[in-house]
Amino acid sequence: METSNLLIALGLIATLQVKHLVCDGPLQTLAMVQAKRHYGRPQGLLHAAIHGVGTLVVILLWGAALLPALAIAAAETALHYHIDFAKENLIARTGWNSNAGPFWWVYCADQMLHHMSYLVVAWFAITA
Repeated sequence: METSNLLIALGLIATLQVKHLVCDGPLQTLAMVQAKRHYGRPQGLLHAAIHGVGTLVVILLWGAALLPALAIAAAETALHYHIDFAKENLIARTGWNSNAGPFWWVYCADQMLHHMSYLVVAWFAITA
């Protein structure tokens, strides 16, 4: 990969990580957190949709074409939703909370999967 492409890829991934911080932080409400454990609840879907719109904006800003960007953002929305759903259900089934070590393993694995998905998003955005 030539240096300019590498810099674009790294910049895109860094921007997606900032997007993740904003969408999982100040744009996420308690109702969204509580809904994620129940498949199909509107607030859980809204949380994933916010991530998808954020991803769409980021990859368009970095030069992706519109139609591939829409497909990439839709796929990331679905993936984000299901990662969160799995995490919340595992925590609910086990009864782990922030005082239990395994809770943090699950929480960190959830975040790692989201950030690893941004590697895939960046690859598709750059090659599309």
